[in-house]
Amino acid sequence: MVMFLFLVVALVVVVGAVTLAVLGGGESGTLPEAPAEQFADPLPQDRPVGRADIEALRLPVALRGYRMAEVDDALGRLGAELAERDRRIADLETALSGARAQPRHEGHHEGPHEGLHEGPHERHHEGPAFGRHRGEEGQ
Repeated sequence: MVMFLFLVVALVVVVGAVTLAVLGGGESGTLPEAPAEQFADPLPQDRPVGRADIEALRLPVALRGYRMAEVDDALGRLGAELAERDRRIADLETALSGARAQPRHEGHHEGPHEGLHEGPHERHHEGPAFGRHRGEEGQ
């Protein structure tokens, strides 16, 4: 019987100690709210997202897995940036093909340095001197 009374008293002391710890001893009321685990966007805001940024992306895990809203936000941003890049690339390719399609002025002969910015397939050489050095035309 003494053991039973000892266990009851120990249980009351433990419950009282836990209650005081949770309530903070009655001085400050309840414990402050735990801060919600928010997603600090690790993706760069000042430059386009790169492959290394995606590989380093780690989303916080919630009770049921990833927080769906944060995953949706990150994927939405990535999709928008990729779409913008694709649009920009298409615009630049269109502008480049338009610049290449413009006819050259007749009577204009390229100087020694003109045409160097073009690729090797863009230059048009005619005549017997193609591929020869000066002074070798007749040889």
